[in-house]
Amino acid sequence: QVQLVESGGGLVQAGGSLRLSCTVSGSTFGVLHMAWYRQAPGKQRELVASISPGVYESYTASVKGRFTISRDNVKNTVHLQMNNLKPEDTAVYYCNAQRAITGLIVWGQGTQVTVSS
Repeated sequence: QVQLVESGGGLVQAGGSLRLSCTVSGSTFGVLHMAWYRQAPGKQRELVASISPGVYESYTASVKGRFTISRDNVKNTVHLQMNNLKPEDTAVYYCNAQRAITGLIVWGQGTQVTVSS
């Protein structure tokens, strides 16, 4: 059974930084497409950043230049480095793992990020 465990959320002032981590167990990490989503109160869950097994990165427009996604295939971990945080980045952030060929889709439990103005 594939499991995702997130860490690194918290409270930070605007302009500050946080680093989220998501550790995967129960699967060959290197073949997984990994992503971070977020959901703010009253809003739909949105894709923030993703990274393919081939280390191709993509970002939603609002975080480009501020957030960086990376993966460590030795430690089975994906990170989201968030710099220059803004109050509108406040949300619960979810780690997501997918493998299209098997139909696998797994979510983490979520970690709260709160940015104060």
